[in-house]
Amino acid sequence: MRFLLFGLLFVSSGFNSVLAQSPSEDDFYPITRFEVPEGVVLEASSFQLMPDGKLAVASRRGEIWLISDPFAEEVKATQFSRYAHGLHEVLSMAEHDGWLYVVQRTDVSRIKDSDGDGKADRFEIVNDDWEISGDYHEYAFGTKFDEEGNLWITLCLTGSFSSNVPYRGWCVRITPEGEMIPTTSGIRSPGGMAFNAAGDAFYTDNQGPWNGTCGLKHLIPGKFVGHPGGFEWYKLAEKAMGPKPQEPESGSRFVVEADKIPEYEPPAILFPYKKMGHSASGIACDLSDGQFGPFAGQLFVGDQTFSTVMRVYLEKVDGHYQGACFPFREGFGSGTLGVESSPQGAMFVGGTNRGWGSRGNLPFAVERVDWTKKVPFEILEMNAKSDGFELVFTQPVDPESAKDIAQYDLGTYTYIFQASYGSPEVDHTTPKVESATVSEDRMSVHLKIDGLQRGHVHELNAYGVRSSEGNPLLHSQAYYTLNYLVKE
Repeated sequence: MRFLLFGLLFVSSGFNSVLAQSPSEDDFYPITRFEVPEGVVLEASSFQLMPDGKLAVASRRGEIWLISDPFAEEVKATQFSRYAHGLHEVLSMAEHDGWLYVVQRTDVSRIKDSDGDGKADRFEIVNDDWEISGDYHEYAFGTKFDEEGNLWITLCLTGSFSSNVPYRGWCVRITPEGEMIPTTSGIRSPGGMAFNAAGDAFYTDNQGPWNGTCGLKHLIPGKFVGHPGGFEWYKLAEKAMGPKPQEPESGSRFVVEADKIPEYEPPAILFPYKKMGHSASGIACDLSDGQFGPFAGQLFVGDQTFSTVMRVYLEKVDGHYQGACFPFREGFGSGTLGVESSPQGAMFVGGTNRGWGSRGNLPFAVERVDWTKKVPFEILEMNAKSDGFELVFTQPVDPESAKDIAQYDLGTYTYIFQASYGSPEVDHTTPKVESATVSEDRMSVHLKIDGLQRGHVHELNAYGVRSSEGNPLLHSQAYYTLNYLVKE
């Protein structure tokens, strides 16, 4: 027994030594936590870089602060100054023509510092055509401006199941003239919004009724994205939207209902519950042209409960967005809420744990993620093929490990599309990886798979694949939502 125990300790010690030498997230994307002024509760919900180089950060508590030199190696409390207060739960901001547009619970307003003293002194309502009841759940999230000058807004249902408040459970657009255009129905509980690199609008919706797990959903004018609790307001939106669509059948599956209901657009990404998080939140698109590493054009999505930021690769198949999500960065100080990418190649992350617990145990946090200019060994893309998937990597692979099918684990499952709250994983299958073919440049691997499942998350673990330098993948997991199959 003593010999066995010593042997186990020796092996364990050696294993830990190897782990200590393995690359970590900190080696590539370290987190800098900002020092917030004493006594200030800054539950950072959104960010906006201003023309003068300062960073505006909004709080769930209705304040907006400006941070000077937000890219400094250290950000101290003395760099903060309060710009506005007395607002109502600002969850999104966008700057245009000297005005800071804020999406708060009640409306879209715009504010300005007209006398140059560093404090907003002009406040104007742009649009308040939706309503509120006072229920805590009535969040409102917005985007930056689209190419036509519109702001897209998602309005959370009053409760998880339905709403008696006009336009709750909808996405609307606010035009440059301040007009509200009903745009997409079927919203439940948004956590963030953004445009992808192509200018298409997406939002995160959270697990609950008609949402078996959290998802990333494409907002298309005239479409329906899954929760019929706001169908009441088609009576106000018929001119913009047309007639109310057929209600989905509770207990069905996403793609089954998508085939039956022309207006229904299923989630582009399903974030597997308890694996990729519990509460999907803010979205940012990396438009820094490589200043943030190898992920240019991809989306980054927060999770409030897990205090993480995930990464999303999207492609279009049969005219619909779908793709894969990957772990990216954990260890934020509070529950991730606001996420903002900058052209300079930094990502700002805001956090709060009020109302829901989070792995990050701080009540709030304002943080920045920077790239060290070292390229991590990651799965950059996971592309659907007619006979499997193509994995594209950030670095050349070791061909011996990458062609070994034993280094890949693959399983599938989906979630019940139902009116009751959430769903377990259901309909599990185990497709067979028949071959793994490494490209000539060793930057990609084609996995030939028997048993692809339409409508399922394909959970892949490439734990045995090594780079040409012998490094393991920084994150070996990938989760592809295969709503539509690639034709031959």
